[in-house]
Amino acid sequence: MKFRFLFSLIALVLFSSCGYVTKTGLASYYADYYEGRTTANGEIFRQGKKTAAHKTINFGTKVYVTNLKNNKSITVRVNDRGPFVKGRIIDLTKSAAEEIGMIEDGVAKVKIRYKKR
Repeated sequence: MKFRFLFSLIALVLFSSCGYVTKTGLASYYADYYEGRTTANGEIFRQGKKTAAHKTINFGTKVYVTNLKNNKSITVRVNDRGPFVKGRIIDLTKSAAEEIGMIEDGVAKVKIRYKKR
């Protein structure tokens, strides 16, 4: 009986995270300078949208970002490449950064989670 419960618990943990990638690192946000410019996927960049840049995640992928300082989270869509600063894993629009409370700090330690395609 104990082994059946333990096996079920292990299976639940393994299969519930199947296909998802979780990473921890630093997030930053775009300068206003980029407003109206073209992103890597051809869209016009807008600070008011909930989008992000990542070096390798496929365009269109939804990424769940959590600020580890205050536990605030947001879902953004990848539409650009970057950030190109060592140690940073994602660049957010200003509206996304505001929503997770990282504007004052400028850079925040975050956890990102997304479904691998």
